[in-house]
Amino acid sequence: MNKQLSVKGLQISVASVLVAVAMQSHAGNFSQDKLPKEVQVPAGHMVAMYTKAEGNITWECKTDADNAEKAKWAFAGPRAILSDKKGNQLVSYFGPPATWESVDGSSITGTQLAVSPSAKGSIPMQLVQANKSERPGALEGVTYVQRINLNGGAAPESGCTTDLIGHKVVVNYSGDYLFWKAK
Repeated sequence: MNKQLSVKGLQISVASVLVAVAMQSHAGNFSQDKLPKEVQVPAGHMVAMYTKAEGNITWECKTDADNAEKAKWAFAGPRAILSDKKGNQLVSYFGPPATWESVDGSSITGTQLAVSPSAKGSIPMQLVQANKSERPGALEGVTYVQRINLNGGAAPESGCTTDLIGHKVVVNYSGDYLFWKAK
């Protein structure tokens, strides 16, 4: 039994080292100059981790809150794997609520502060203020999460009618997630 515990502890240590190395490769090395002001992280923060996301967004056909005789697609939740530039998984993203969980066990949730349009057919860029991680690790101390460089994920343009209330559609997307910490 002691061997199993030490092996598991070693696996956690290796995961923590991989995340730490990935964080160092992009730390502070990012300019927001070309991003819309709405999704820029306030001064006094630096990039702690830069990840590439591959995942999907689930949309559910629901009754339109403004008109009960109509239906529209509503955001039902994300699921994505966030990896370093070599393709090593660093973080899982899922929800609701929006949750980012590192391979080392640290995790954060957050509150959306702003969005800005992306390319047609893509979910918007986003700025999220992170809640404190309850566990030590790579996401400990993250203050903001920024979603940029998006491709896909937007709700379908058609197909949601009152006859299809409850129907779900999964749409693939990719993009970049930057995790920021105070300097």
